[in-house]
Amino acid sequence: MTPGMGGAGEGRERRQAIGMLLVANVCWGLSFPLIKTVTALNARLLPSAGGGCIVGLALAPRFLLGLLVLLAFPGRKTPGLRWLTAGEIRQGIRLGFFGGAGLLLQSDGLRFTAASTSAFLTQFYAIMIPVWLALRLRRAPPAAVWLACALVLAGVALLGHFDWRQLRAGRGELETLLSSVFFMVQILMLGSREYAACRTARVTLVWFAVEAVLFGALAVATAPSLRALGVPWTSPAWLGCTFLLASICTVGAFVIMARWQPKVSATEAGLIYCFEPIFGALFALFLPALFSRWSGISYPNETATLSLLVGGGLITVANAVVQFQPAAASS
Repeated sequence: MTPGMGGAGEGRERRQAIGMLLVANVCWGLSFPLIKTVTALNARLLPSAGGGCIVGLALAPRFLLGLLVLLAFPGRKTPGLRWLTAGEIRQGIRLGFFGGAGLLLQSDGLRFTAASTSAFLTQFYAIMIPVWLALRLRRAPPAAVWLACALVLAGVALLGHFDWRQLRAGRGELETLLSSVFFMVQILMLGSREYAACRTARVTLVWFAVEAVLFGALAVATAPSLRALGVPWTSPAWLGCTFLLASICTVGAFVIMARWQPKVSATEAGLIYCFEPIFGALFALFLPALFSRWSGISYPNETATLSLLVGGGLITVANAVVQFQPAAASS
């Protein structure tokens, strides 16, 4: 584009998008200790419930309340569901399905691994995105991407406590890595030209509705009894944590993501999201003790261990390597 008003305007919009996506990262970073707190509360309040019910009851209210907030405060350009297009419904359903699958695996994995570890392992999609784009275009990934992949794999091995003798990692770490595949699809779908005409606010309504239905069905299907579904709603601590998840980590973060991610490339978005684990790890250093005193659970503060610092550092460096290679901005 010839330098001028249009180029300057696009530059300002892109910088604004990057800033807003960083705000979304702060919101998502907060979600890791919050979800771990809510699942621990569910396990304490419903000792006979299985993993499906515990996770379903942690996530269904989050998206149900988020959906109600969006319907109550729709904004000037979102008058309601009557004006949804077929494309908006299709994109919302797909985002809800892939995002829901990723959240289900990530949240269940959080029951078996530290919040900071989960936050860093989730970022595996940041490396998968440029590799996928290169394969789709039938070209070899740049050398920087291969270097970044090696750094990420080393970081994953450290964070996942990989057993080299038995060639396996823990359940929580494996579930988190698998969740990253679904999040990668979600990011690519948000930036797809197929949905360029879709209005993000209305897509988000469908997205949240799908998530609420999926996780609600999971909770109902796996609950020890229908009466058990109402028990968490009697806990002030559970209500408080769920409200924070719904308002800040769901409505705030996902509306920002849906509104601003299309303003940058899929590769850039994936790399900007790599700040999420840094915020998650920082929150996990002091919030668990506060949440424990508030909710009456045993969730101690995490510590900055050598494996966390080195493993998380390797993944962060890998993301920077991809970010600063010339193809990143144009992918």
